[in-house]
Amino acid sequence: MSVSDLLFLHPLLGADDSWSGYLVETPPDTDCDKAIERLVHHAKLREFDRRHTWLIPATPGLESKDAIGNLVQVFPAQASESLKALETSLRQSGHKVALQTTPEEKLPMPGAWDLALINTSHARALRPFALIGLSSRTIVLSTDVQSYADYAWVHANACTLSTTEFLLGRNLNGQKADMTRVKLLEMLALIAEDAETEAIENVFRQEPKLSYSLLRLVNSAAIAPRSPITSFAQAINLLGRRQLQRWLQLLVYADTNNGHQPNPLLQKAAARGRLLELLVGQLSPPPQVDNKEDAAFMVGVFSLLDVLLNMSMSEILQQLPLATTVRDALADYAGSLGALLRVIDAAERRNLGVANELLGKTSVSPAAYVEAQLSALHWAARIHCAA
Repeated sequence: MSVSDLLFLHPLLGADDSWSGYLVETPPDTDCDKAIERLVHHAKLREFDRRHTWLIPATPGLESKDAIGNLVQVFPAQASESLKALETSLRQSGHKVALQTTPEEKLPMPGAWDLALINTSHARALRPFALIGLSSRTIVLSTDVQSYADYAWVHANACTLSTTEFLLGRNLNGQKADMTRVKLLEMLALIAEDAETEAIENVFRQEPKLSYSLLRLVNSAAIAPRSPITSFAQAINLLGRRQLQRWLQLLVYADTNNGHQPNPLLQKAAARGRLLELLVGQLSPPPQVDNKEDAAFMVGVFSLLDVLLNMSMSEILQQLPLATTVRDALADYAGSLGALLRVIDAAERRNLGVANELLGKTSVSPAAYVEAQLSALHWAARIHCAA
């Protein structure tokens, strides 16, 4: 078993589509105890919503009082003697414990574990009401949720938390966006061209709901303005063109029909953009583009446009005047930005061995990747639409 500093951090969705916890995973066949210990004691972790649970692989030595209070250690179905001893110690000291179930083992009795993780395909093969019985005294977390149909099923069958792989696929049964594709792409083109303020304002005048959505975004906790921002002009004055440009990029993911519903795709796009922005300075060779941080953020945010618009990325890119470096990263995962985007995509699909291998081919260190994940998730988690 090799030693690694690499961890993958996955937001978990609750029943209301909001981020409600985090799952920490390691690359396969690696010993990441030191990396997990550093994460658990990281100062940034204490800035997250204290109500949210962090699930980590069972790791000896973390049962101390220094560990964060919402930490839950996850045990495999077939645990070693040392892990069994750790489980006993945690139970005796009142710490919560979780079980990674497998199809080969019977489901635990309700209440035997605080949380149970179950693969969605395994869950769907169980006898009727099995999950409902388990959930009476155990929180159920569904993993490998590959489609919107899976997501609907697990929440209809008593799963409190779920992973988010399904967000990377198109929702063929979902409602169409309030704006037409033409209008949406028109706005994206203006953003990409760094258009004059008046041209962007004209789009807002044609689509009043956009103004409402933008104001909700820029008044979110991610910015936390001292005084509420009440107009597009005020947003420019307070934020500046560069920062407003970023919020306009995220605005395309906003739900203009329902202003108060959490939007996990928006937060995923935001986290991708911020993660790429934080790591772009470590890429070698550096991307050949002006304002590398801005370009990296755009690549991350725009990388989910095909999912949002239910269009191929090539079709979308034909209508957007993007820099060659940005276009190539989005179209073909080309260049150092594209290579890092491929890592993120594999990690979000929970293809952890692939993500580990791909990251090793970049100039980004595993420790830096973990650090950037923490910062990106913390930033994206604070994007809430104000009521």
